[in-house]
Amino acid sequence: MADTTNTKRRTPGVYAYAGADLDWVDSNKPGTQLAGVRMDKEAGLFLGYLSFERFAQTGLHHHLGPASSYVMQGALTDYQGPTVAGQCGINLKGATHNAIAYEPSLLCARLDAPVIYLDAEEADEGVPVHTGAVSGEITNPNPEAMPEVHVTVADVPWLATAAAGVVRRNLWNYDTTGMDRRLRQIQMLPGTSLPPLKLGGLTDIFLMSGDLNVSGEIGRNGDFFVLEAGTTVEIGTRYGALMFVWAEGPGAWVDDETKPDLWGF
Repeated sequence: MADTTNTKRRTPGVYAYAGADLDWVDSNKPGTQLAGVRMDKEAGLFLGYLSFERFAQTGLHHHLGPASSYVMQGALTDYQGPTVAGQCGINLKGATHNAIAYEPSLLCARLDAPVIYLDAEEADEGVPVHTGAVSGEITNPNPEAMPEVHVTVADVPWLATAAAGVVRRNLWNYDTTGMDRRLRQIQMLPGTSLPPLKLGGLTDIFLMSGDLNVSGEIGRNGDFFVLEAGTTVEIGTRYGALMFVWAEGPGAWVDDETKPDLWGF
């Protein structure tokens, strides 16, 4: 599958995607669908929504690198137990499992690497559940390690940031992955407007609720932003915003580079 990243762009370096306008595609696992903002099979990259009908399964697979998702509805269960609504499920390199949905479930997910399926059909036929699926033998190098790291988002404390009206939950620092990245939940109070911020790495935003203005591109409930490395952005909200952010590099405040990084690098 070629890189199907949406290329529509009005503001240089800023891609905005309406969640309601994304195309839902049936995967090759019965009862599963995905709506991707980024779907790059060669690199194993994905950003977007995954949905599961009751009793739908991912199929047995082995992660070659990190993946993370936030469960908005339902739960996915593997041999470790369920990852439930309100939790982030984090898979590290080597995680091997088959997850089943015992109730209708909806996730927002980001994959940073390919996965291996034993069955070539699961990897090569149609659209796989995991965009970067390849077929091959599976050997779990550390069977004592559980396949999921569960983070109950509401239990993570809010921390102040250098920006007035903005607080942050530190959900994951990509520990043990060899990648210096951050997964955060960010909350912005109504009327907040940030000074210009130059991004040191690719930055993905899932706007869970509220409204967000990124350099003139407007997003609302359920929308996504993809911000290119090196882009200087101005971020604001009129009525308040709650979002998940995957940042591949720090951001430098244009007005004062000595201020602490917004993402917590």
